[in-house]
Amino acid sequence: MLPALNLANCWKEIYVIIISLSAGWLISFNILSIFRDYAPKFVCFKNYPYSSRKFISTLKEKLVSPFNHNINRELDSRFASYLAGLIEGDGTIIVPKIERSAKNKLYYPSIQIVFDLRDFALALMIQSKLNHGSISKKKGSNAYILSINKMEGIILVTNIINGYMRTPKVLALHRLIDWLNSRFDLSIEKKNKDMKDITSNCWLAGFIDADGHFSVRTTLGNKYPKIECKFELSQRQTDHNNEDNFEYLNLIANFLSSTVKRIRMDKAKPEYRVRTTSLSSNLVLVSYLEKYPLFSSKYLNYKDWVKVLSYFESKKHTESESIKAIIEIKLQMNNKRIEFNWDHLNNFYNLYK
Repeated sequence: MLPALNLANCWKEIYVIIISLSAGWLISFNILSIFRDYAPKFVCFKNYPYSSRKFISTLKEKLVSPFNHNINRELDSRFASYLAGLIEGDGTIIVPKIERSAKNKLYYPSIQIVFDLRDFALALMIQSKLNHGSISKKKGSNAYILSINKMEGIILVTNIINGYMRTPKVLALHRLIDWLNSRFDLSIEKKNKDMKDITSNCWLAGFIDADGHFSVRTTLGNKYPKIECKFELSQRQTDHNNEDNFEYLNLIANFLSSTVKRIRMDKAKPEYRVRTTSLSSNLVLVSYLEKYPLFSSKYLNYKDWVKVLSYFESKKHTESESIKAIIEIKLQMNNKRIEFNWDHLNNFYNLYK
């Protein structure tokens, strides 16, 4: 069920007068066969005669001009690091391995971010901030995909997240940069992984919005009731390129005074899990998220989770009245939530400072 949205909080109407080049155009001369990344009501097409050399030169100028226009504008590092974390948590950077298909069709790169069905408002917000991308329902899944297919959008996102990546997906970003530099004679620098302290920016918040989970567990059948308030992250042990995910998860675990545990070892795709194990580690996370907030529907779960955590801080979590209150809070969290308030998106970051 899609949560009710206050569109005034998360979207602005965009009027399209002239449609720019689609990734499907690129130098294929089969111009009308592929149109991607278009969501506006009107598409304007004009067929101009050109030579291939002039076309390539014009295309490069078109791709680079937005960055020349904003050359004196500084990207907001909060938006950049958050977006990098979101993409590394549940995004894909697709780079063609070959130039053409067996039917001589050109292949193009794409940047895709998956959003839970409940987080459609966040997908819209990011799309509007970038002014690029199309949102589609993922087949057979309760999810949406924000796809960046236009070259202007791909170059923009590449420049935004470059230098903020912390996982093996930085290798895919570097392959994309090689592709862009080679195809359009650009000179985008391939920046290394961000090695700064993990609490120095919004990367972890974006990563948690993609893959984090806040849980409250109540066990009441025994003489002494057991109440648990935990946060956890799970990732495949190796990605689809066989790159190990332990290094950056270990950084997160150290930050939370926890460890990386190997789970689902009997499955085809075993995982790593990081989980908070104490009140102190939970409070460390709270301190970070109060400075660098979440923006998905997990923000609402986090706020409820913090309410439960307050009972642990006051050492009242095993009292009868406290347990009743905790159970009530638990019954509206995660998959049981039916009411959504998106006011927190009013505080979402801008692309530029």
